[in-house]
Amino acid sequence: MDPGGASPRCRLLLAVCWVVAAGTAAEAEVLPPPSNLEYSFIQICTLNWTWSPPENISSSCDLEYSSDIVIGEVPQDKREWSKSCFRVTDMFLNEEMRFKVRSECKHNNASKPSRWVETSLLPKGIPGTAAVDLSCVWHNLEYMVCTWRPGENASSDTNYTLFYWFDGLKNHKKCSNYSVQQGIFGCIFNLSFPKVTNTYPAISILIRDDSEEIRPVCASKNPTTLVKPATPRQVTLSKTNDEIHVEWSQSDTFPKNCLFYEVEYHNGDLDAALIIKVENTSMSIPGVDPNSKYTFKVRANPKPECYSSKLYSDWSEEKSIGEEMDSTFYVVLIIAIPLIVAVSTIILLVYLKRLKILILPPIPDPREILKRMFGEQNEDSQSCAKDDSVNAYDRLIKEEEIHSLILTETPEYANSEKEN
Repeated sequence: MDPGGASPRCRLLLAVCWVVAAGTAAEAEVLPPPSNLEYSFIQICTLNWTWSPPENISSSCDLEYSSDIVIGEVPQDKREWSKSCFRVTDMFLNEEMRFKVRSECKHNNASKPSRWVETSLLPKGIPGTAAVDLSCVWHNLEYMVCTWRPGENASSDTNYTLFYWFDGLKNHKKCSNYSVQQGIFGCIFNLSFPKVTNTYPAISILIRDDSEEIRPVCASKNPTTLVKPATPRQVTLSKTNDEIHVEWSQSDTFPKNCLFYEVEYHNGDLDAALIIKVENTSMSIPGVDPNSKYTFKVRANPKPECYSSKLYSDWSEEKSIGEEMDSTFYVVLIIAIPLIVAVSTIILLVYLKRLKILILPPIPDPREILKRMFGEQNEDSQSCAKDDSVNAYDRLIKEEEIHSLILTETPEYANSEKEN
């Protein structure tokens, strides 16, 4: 082998190794992290996280920041990328909240992202004392009703207070219309926006107690998911030939064409009810039975293109039209027929028993006849013997009385003769 020819190949190999090594070194370059990460309170349940940009960043790096939130050691999948050195987030007061951020060069594979820089917000108060099961409903775009239960470790005299705020309010407001029913706390506050509004800000809700032992809790509510329309009013029914027309009034607080309705009706002779969905405030049902009674009720539901709520309004009061035969007659008839049959059967049985006695009298028993006959004779003979003995005794007494009378009068008569 020619030694002169080996030298260029060696130089080429060295050059390739140098390029690979340079590329590896470039890939291994790690960006410096942001600094001075801290937070501040903007409004209730709202935090503003700020940080300073890293130093010694190459001008070729399109710098941006990746940030994420961890609640109680559980990532929230809320990572965001931004060129700004701040991020506004909701606040979680019931558990430890950690915020982390790092530097990245966008569209640049020559460097790696920096390490994460994080800080945390620790909860205050005794665990288990925060309000739980917070639920809110936005009634007819006019007022919001929120309910919650006390924490399992909260004392019975805990006095929870609700505060709310949304973008557009200068300062947060305190709810003042409270109620407690069966251990469930509730509060009502007015909440309305211009009718032409198509977007609604999130509602930040804070529930806490004046005592530092009670842990506060924050929640962010999307009002479009909480909408519950008012019950349809002024439901009217009219009947023309074999058709029934149903009409009702629409709520004034909703924009036009943002509600659809469900009409439930049933025939008095049928147990199953039928439900029809309509977008207008009226409907007609053809081909009805003129001899039947029909009952209707209506409820409203927000349209998905306007609101994300799946809450229906309450059913309207039932309205009926048409006539049907009074069922009272059938009830009375069902009760009366068995009663009449029973009474008639008893009367018939009594009558048949008497009739049997008249037609087929019972045959006397000769033994009973003889027994009665001899029994009467014995009684007569005994009675006669008793009477004879009594009469003989009476006669004997009378005779003795007469005999004594004679004996008494005889000496008196003898004495008178001697005197003469």
